[in-house]
Amino acid sequence: MISDGSNIAYLVRDYDEALTYFTQVLRFDLIEDRQLNADKRWLVVAPSGSTGAKLLLAKASTPEQLRHVGDQTGGRVFLFLETDDFWETYHHLQSHAVTFTEQPREQEYGTVVVFLDLYGNKWDLIGRR
Repeated sequence: MISDGSNIAYLVRDYDEALTYFTQVLRFDLIEDRQLNADKRWLVVAPSGSTGAKLLLAKASTPEQLRHVGDQTGGRVFLFLETDDFWETYHHLQSHAVTFTEQPREQEYGTVVVFLDLYGNKWDLIGRR
């Protein structure tokens, strides 16, 4: 029986730029960073304190993979991040020049805004009621 999902592969152009973005801008924790060979690392990050699936930062290694960096879901929102302090997180992201595609809006479940990550993938930032 499958008991859990552990990692989601997330295509990146460069390991170090992605690691900097996720740990400094999104304030994720570095879970694992292991050199597998001269060109490949096992680089895993996750939101601080998260018990859900983690992101495996996977460096694009073929022209086809490179074409999908920043477009992993065909333009749809890719991942959903929840915060316990929406406005603090929103202002932190603003201070790091994160691009928002809209103004924060109130929904029945809480406050939400869509932003673009360093490659252009869309994410939802959600502050639950």
